[in-house]
Amino acid sequence: MDKFKPVPHDLAFVKRALKKRGVKRAYDALEGEYSLAAELLRARKKAGLTQEEVARRMGTKRPAVARIESPTSGHSPSVETLRKYAEAVGRKLKIRLAA
Repeated sequence: MDKFKPVPHDLAFVKRALKKRGVKRAYDALEGEYSLAAELLRARKKAGLTQEEVARRMGTKRPAVARIESPTSGHSPSVETLRKYAEAVGRKLKIRLAA
């Protein structure tokens, strides 16, 4: 099984990238997706589960879980999928609108 291997970068790299034309605008436009992905990853890690284990609990396959957790997959999970993910990691899904 392939393991996730993030591209190493530091704060200086991020700051330089955000100064480039359009990068910050694009980054800001994805804030919701990144926030959701971070929340999902935190919940899975806290539960001590792998993507494979979450997939098994959801009745799906690991690549589907990887897409759910990826802010840049171009895939927006349904509320039902998020509910199943939440249950798989021992949580409840709550949706709210913030000011």
